[in-house]
Amino acid sequence: MADPATYRPPAGTIPTEPGVYRFRDDNRRVIYVGKAKSLRARLSNYFQDVTGLHPRTRQMVFTAASVEWTVVSSEVEALQLEYTWIKKYDPRFNVKYKDDKSYPMLAVSLNEQFPRAFVYRGPMRRGVRYFGPYSHAWAIRETLDLLIRVFPMRTCTKGVFNRHHQLGRPCLLGYIDKCAAPCVGKVSRDEHLEIVRGFVSFMNGHTDPVTKMLQAAMNEAAEELDFEKAARLRDDLEAINKVMEKQTVVLGDGTDADFISFHLDELEAAVQIFNIRAGRVKGQRGWVVERPPAVDDLEANDALAVMLGEFLLQFYSDMAERWAEDRKNSAAVAVETPGRLAAIPRDIFVQALPIDHVELESVLASLRGGPVRLHVPQRGDKKALLDTVEKNANEALRQHKLKRHGDLTARSAALQELQSALDMDQAPLRIECTDISHIQGTDVVASLVVFEDGLPKKSDYRRYKIKEAAGDGHSNDVASIAEVTRRRFLRHNSDKSAVPTEDEFDGTRFVDEDVEEFSVDPKRFAYPPQLFIVDGGLPQVNAAQEMFDELGVHDVMLIGLAKRLEEVWLPGEEDPLILSRNSPALFLLQQIRDEAHRFAITFHRQQRSKRLRYSELDQIKGLGQQRKADLVKHFGSVKRLKSATIDEIQEVPGIGPKLAETIFASLRSRGEA
Repeated sequence: MADPATYRPPAGTIPTEPGVYRFRDDNRRVIYVGKAKSLRARLSNYFQDVTGLHPRTRQMVFTAASVEWTVVSSEVEALQLEYTWIKKYDPRFNVKYKDDKSYPMLAVSLNEQFPRAFVYRGPMRRGVRYFGPYSHAWAIRETLDLLIRVFPMRTCTKGVFNRHHQLGRPCLLGYIDKCAAPCVGKVSRDEHLEIVRGFVSFMNGHTDPVTKMLQAAMNEAAEELDFEKAARLRDDLEAINKVMEKQTVVLGDGTDADFISFHLDELEAAVQIFNIRAGRVKGQRGWVVERPPAVDDLEANDALAVMLGEFLLQFYSDMAERWAEDRKNSAAVAVETPGRLAAIPRDIFVQALPIDHVELESVLASLRGGPVRLHVPQRGDKKALLDTVEKNANEALRQHKLKRHGDLTARSAALQELQSALDMDQAPLRIECTDISHIQGTDVVASLVVFEDGLPKKSDYRRYKIKEAAGDGHSNDVASIAEVTRRRFLRHNSDKSAVPTEDEFDGTRFVDEDVEEFSVDPKRFAYPPQLFIVDGGLPQVNAAQEMFDELGVHDVMLIGLAKRLEEVWLPGEEDPLILSRNSPALFLLQQIRDEAHRFAITFHRQQRSKRLRYSELDQIKGLGQQRKADLVKHFGSVKRLKSATIDEIQEVPGIGPKLAETIFASLRSRGEA
């Protein structure tokens, strides 16, 4: 048995969206399937103190060796996907029904003179059409109760049907128009069969014709001023929408298709494929693969198109070969083109068309034995479903990275490889990285992130406003790197020589107009990094090295990481250091650099938003940042400040009569202009 702590996902890595999760054992067998409105909230319950778990749940988490999940767009999606996977995997820890025959299904007895719809659980019988399975019988009854408003087919047993036929009057459902009452001849057999065919077609996923028909009939009744009929049709339409809630797992036109999506970074790519049959998700697969070197020099969209083309050709060629091998080895299978047609669908939806998509469609058509079309959906249900597939690809790649990043063995290997590659005396247990963010030289900021033992230490993160390198409206990334390096290690030198007194420390952060310190411990920042990373190539590294020489910093290793080709640059070296693409060390450097970039972007957006908020007050003499903030806070917005009188402006603390007149005159003159 595995300890749940050994496969517990790291804190904060589980998404908060609805989804379906699967626990697997050591042999990768699915032992439990569940759904959740919030995956994070639900899965966290399994990793609490095991003594508080139900005995069966406790046995399940100790039997499991891993947990995985699929993100969906709604709770209804999660419910239907849970049904599908419970039936597919038959997990040993999911609740079994007492008769242990099957899960409840919605059945339609097509072998009767007047077919009926009913809840059924048991072995399948000839002449009966089944829909499901469902986890709960009440879900079927609720669905059936809503649908018979639109499709008033028979739902009663044979005994009830015969009794009301002898009585010559319908049951209650017949009186309230939830049954066409074939028992008393209100409809003929053919008319009732037409109702049944509509019901079956709807349950097969062809919902669009029904909703369009009801919408048109409702509009027509309203135009004819038959408001009672229009209201009834409106209620029917609401019932249909409630049954088949607009979602991406169920497509109303009964589509047979595959939806494929990639998510790429500089080193790896995640691919997800959803198999849709009769408008419903019948399967899902995903892989994380190394990004091929052939796409390194391509733009993101071109790289995506190339990888999609290669994947489609390889995946469906392998599928066709497996189909042919199964057909050859199975004596029970006759010549059956439909099996191959089912394996490779006619429609394949992707994010972007491969460069040679016409030729690729021809090859896939020959493999399928029928036409194949590649589509890029632009709107509607299919676009929403493809977005869900892409979200799962993104999540798969993120989880793959976090798994590597959170693995103690992998982190240790990465740090040791860095030590060896950089020829350091010891492994860099503390690493700092800085990055610059701006838009055309405005609101230039820098971030400083800290990793210890290969993990982020957010309490030591720093954010800087760059001034010296961005005074003329044109950014100079090299000068900005030099400035932030100088300020960081000036602080390091001063912290080593003296610890701040109480009046220099406000209990939350160091008081500095240009630097926001997140550490609450004034001694922490005195601990130097073994490795300092700058985002950029040789010019940025050399600029940082000049600051090291100026400040006498000789005990810190300095490198630069150029994003385009992931090259490691050392000060003064003409050629970069190239690490293997699947190197744990390169992966760790990439993680640190991406975190620095994220932190810098976040701070830049905050500064830009603040500047835009106060932009109309920037040209008023005598207004500093604090007074601007006080004015906007007092009035709620610059727009309200413009409509204020001089006396009202004077009510703001720190605003005297003369300054209030200046503010009033300046804002009014701009408004008139």
